Amino acid sequence: MSGRDLVRSVKAVGSAGVAQGLRTVRASWRRRRADAAGLPARGPERARVPGLLQEARPGPGGGTLRFSRSELRVRVAVNGAVFWGWDGAEPEPSYALAGPCPEPDRRVVLEPDKDGGWRLVAERVTVVVSRRGAVEVCTPGGVVLRRDLPPRWWERREGGAARWMQRSEVAADARFFGLGGRASGPRLRDGTYRLWNSGPGRGGGVGGDRARLTMPVQLVVADAGSHLVFHDSSWDGRVVLREGEVGAGSGHDRPGACEVRMDGGPLRCWVMVGTPARVLFTWASLTGAPAAPPGWALGHQHAPLGLGEREVRRVVEGYRKHGLPLDAVQLDVDHYDGHQVFSVDSDRFPRLPVLAEELRREGTRLVSVVDPAVKAAPGTAVFDGGVAEDAFVRGASGELVEGVGLPGESVFPDFTHARVREWWGGLHAERTAQGFAGVCHDRDEPTSFAAFGEPTLPRSARHSLEGRGGDHREAHNVYGLCMARAAYEGLRGLEPERRPFVVSRSGWAGVQRYGSVRCEDVGTGWPGLRASLSLVMGLGLCGVPFSGPDTAGFDGGPSPELYLRRLQLGAYLPLFRTRAGGRGGGRQPWEFGTEVLAHARGVLVERRRLLPYFVTLAHLASRTGVPCVRPVWWGSPRNRALRDCEDVFLLGECLLVAPVLEPGADRRTVRLPRGRWYDTATGRAYEGPGEVVVDAPLSRVPVFARAGAVLPVRSDDGGLELEVWAPAPGRTGGGLVAREAVDGREEPEIERYVSRWEGSGVVVELEGEDAPRKPSHPVRVRGLGERRRQM
Repeated sequence: MSGRDLVRSVKAVGSAGVAQGLRTVRASWRRRRADAAGLPARGPERARVPGLLQEARPGPGGGTLRFSRSELRVRVAVNGAVFWGWDGAEPEPSYALAGPCPEPDRRVVLEPDKDGGWRLVAERVTVVVSRRGAVEVCTPGGVVLRRDLPPRWWERREGGAARWMQRSEVAADARFFGLGGRASGPRLRDGTYRLWNSGPGRGGGVGGDRARLTMPVQLVVADAGSHLVFHDSSWDGRVVLREGEVGAGSGHDRPGACEVRMDGGPLRCWVMVGTPARVLFTWASLTGAPAAPPGWALGHQHAPLGLGEREVRRVVEGYRKHGLPLDAVQLDVDHYDGHQVFSVDSDRFPRLPVLAEELRREGTRLVSVVDPAVKAAPGTAVFDGGVAEDAFVRGASGELVEGVGLPGESVFPDFTHARVREWWGGLHAERTAQGFAGVCHDRDEPTSFAAFGEPTLPRSARHSLEGRGGDHREAHNVYGLCMARAAYEGLRGLEPERRPFVVSRSGWAGVQRYGSVRCEDVGTGWPGLRASLSLVMGLGLCGVPFSGPDTAGFDGGPSPELYLRRLQLGAYLPLFRTRAGGRGGGRQPWEFGTEVLAHARGVLVERRRLLPYFVTLAHLASRTGVPCVRPVWWGSPRNRALRDCEDVFLLGECLLVAPVLEPGADRRTVRLPRGRWYDTATGRAYEGPGEVVVDAPLSRVPVFARAGAVLPVRSDDGGLELEVWAPAPGRTGGGLVAREAVDGREEPEIERYVSRWEGSGVVVELEGEDAPRKPSHPVRVRGLGERRRQM
């Protein structure tokens, strides 16, 4: 820990900063001492490459290729995903997979290729392995999408985990996306990206590489096609990316390059080929369907900091008094008794279950923030229960590992053990008894409370890893994922009639199957506004469709203009969470004055109106893996101009949102994909592809509806209404609607509607098994004025 980190710690915790900073320094010293004693010295290493191909043995879905110094197993699964693993690595065990590895595609043929290599021929992909160990992924027509050069290992003479490196080449026009939530994305520029979940530092600047949630998942989009690649190792690593250049140097293309370096773990890889939608569908079938949140959780959630029961009531009443919709209130860890998890400060919250029930009857749920840090205090229920269960992480010598958490000296459950997850999940009975409708995880990387970005546990700390045994070097990145699993399974068992609501701050590949992700610690300044969009879009392209930032920002109070622009962006993201009070310095909407309040009311009312559409997108994402927030190139990945557009996004198939990301702007340029698009504020139609300049007053951001779209929205009386935008002449349109109970766990049926012109009017029909029929919901058609102007 540096002196700068100590200063940050002092500032972050106020009057108690000096004592907390000293504790953090001591904890850092303890970690270093534990690692010096508990980790093997690196010592001399020797490099190894696969060598020459000597033999190929066919097997189900592929085969095994034996080289002089390594072995490569390649197989194609029935879902079209390609797996390969070096040195005998198999797909399992893996924290990323949702269940058993998919069955191999027995139609795949392994046959000799030119120059002594071999190739696998499948329906959607061809994999070519050279005699020196290079692996090419090609389209069925033979176009190379990715070429992985022969890997290299660095092995210690004394044995143990080997470091490895894999270099790859992609097309010159390719663009990289993914690697978890990256503030500098969604398109990943040239640079080095670390794969280690950590705190981004106070304010979460855009330029830094630190990220709460990282994963070795890349979505590569090029003219020839798209593919997703996943290197299945949870160890600390780095990815170095370099975009290619078309026509670089005497007219020759320079291919894009990727270098993955891991400190350990198996060298195994999954690759999926196809359109972006097909790729993410295959990814979801492999790593698990996203867990759709309950309907209320897709509304407006508010996180007031440092409040008691009276203040919470006052805030909720303020929202109602000013006509501001509010669906949930998140109580931070300061509602605990002495910051001890699964407890309640009875002085500040004397009747918490009564408060929760009263708010629920009025349409507002309570959500509890949960921290993995357990105060190391004998005589407290959770600590004593954890000791009895042998639930806490231990050091290399068998002692309990203590770190600095919010309660002070803390111990941490080992969520990589099934028994510990079951114990922790059962503790949520206290939360449900208090009336909480869901949980929001904090500091689950885990990182130190005061030293931003500093790890809490030493790398030598021991973990179960599902009985395999290992240390924190392998467990760190999956810690938040396993904590989310414990909470999700616990809540599902305690309240089987309700859909669990779990929000994580950290995680890894597969975290989507347990809930949503909160992109915390994004700076309040204008760069943080752009970073918020990058984080959400990047996570969506990694298979995590439900995420959102702290809308009011993390550090400092935003100006009225920035507050509104952040609110306007957040209202069109899946997880819509505002924050106020505490060290964040945020204010309530009515504290900015009457003009800001009026504009904020319009934003929140519009989010409430679009709630049925968000519910529909959530269930589509759960079934297909397609993100709710999509890059504007989603339907046209071969359009290079769209691939480089990062300030506009698609909300499902029907809406395009152009947030204002710069101060003082009242107009902005919007790049539209192909087709007709209606400005939802003015009703004016625009033809894409191309750029248009539209008004963006402080009261709203430009939002466009696709011609022919059928949107489920909330009507003035609280029912469901179909908002239909007139199709282009000679064209048809449509949309989907998913209806569910607010807390229901059942999967709703999906209704499919079609819109078309009939004479001078627009007809909307519900597709059925026998014949189309009239919809049972009220229909409101918009965009007819444009038709009349054309006539």
